[in-house]
Amino acid sequence: MEKGNKFLKVTGILMIISGAINLLGSVLLLLFGVLFVDAAVHANLTGAKEVAAGLIVAGIVFIIIASIVQFLTGLFGVKNAKNPEKANVCILFGVLTVVIYVVSQILNFMGGAIHNYLDVMIVVFGLVIPALYLVGAFQLKAKED
Repeated sequence: MEKGNKFLKVTGILMIISGAINLLGSVLLLLFGVLFVDAAVHANLTGAKEVAAGLIVAGIVFIIIASIVQFLTGLFGVKNAKNPEKANVCILFGVLTVVIYVVSQILNFMGGAIHNYLDVMIVVFGLVIPALYLVGAFQLKAKED
């Protein structure tokens, strides 16, 4: 297997694993989120039910969509690592994964989840695998031409 194919296949496998773990985590988050909202309602916290439920559901839906996109991106990379005709699909999903990741990190920043340089470094390192995936996808596309 050639170098571009290895990049795509290895990063695709890593994205499949990460997407599956994130999907499992979002299901657990849904369960705990429901328990949190239930506890807030029983404690009669003013406005907690509407605010917490809305934020939790929106966050979980976003995580589920991001996890599915990441999983599919990895799947397309592994499946099409030897097929230059499918490079555009890999590039599309790779870019989509990066965009979703950047949007989620902007929301984290706005929500106060990013506090220091270590948090910023973690965000940057989170882009390494999708960036390497895109490198492999573009190398695969170059073989098509």
